[in-house]
Amino acid sequence: MPPDRRELLQAAAVLAALPLAESAAFARTGETAMQAATQIVCHIRYELDPFKRAQFEDYARKWLAIIPACGGDLLGYFMPHEGTNYEAHALIGFASLAAYETYRAKLRTDPASKANFEFAEREKFILREERAFLRKVEA
Repeated sequence: MPPDRRELLQAAAVLAALPLAESAAFARTGETAMQAATQIVCHIRYELDPFKRAQFEDYARKWLAIIPACGGDLLGYFMPHEGTNYEAHALIGFASLAAYETYRAKLRTDPASKANFEFAEREKFILREERAFLRKVEA
């Protein structure tokens, strides 16, 4: 059974008191406190203009700083390498859907985020974007 809201808030309070990735438990597993609190992952699938992949990569690099600053646990952006040349992916972790909504609200007001969205709209390198919310399978 997934933890209830109270348990998540208690865990978040404990994790907030720890220096990121400094606790012995996190050092053993290689997890950061944010990764340990991640309960859901937002998977974004991008369909790209294959002739504008370099522009998308610039866009993705900017998110590497913006997403963590706004509260997301960025697991990574992934560019086409072999095979399909028009599909990219991003994985961003959150403690809950409520945490995702808080993050989205921050993105709407963050100047760097707004500028990056405007860059994508102006240059039109993203043809389609799909989101799915996933949970990790636990033992």
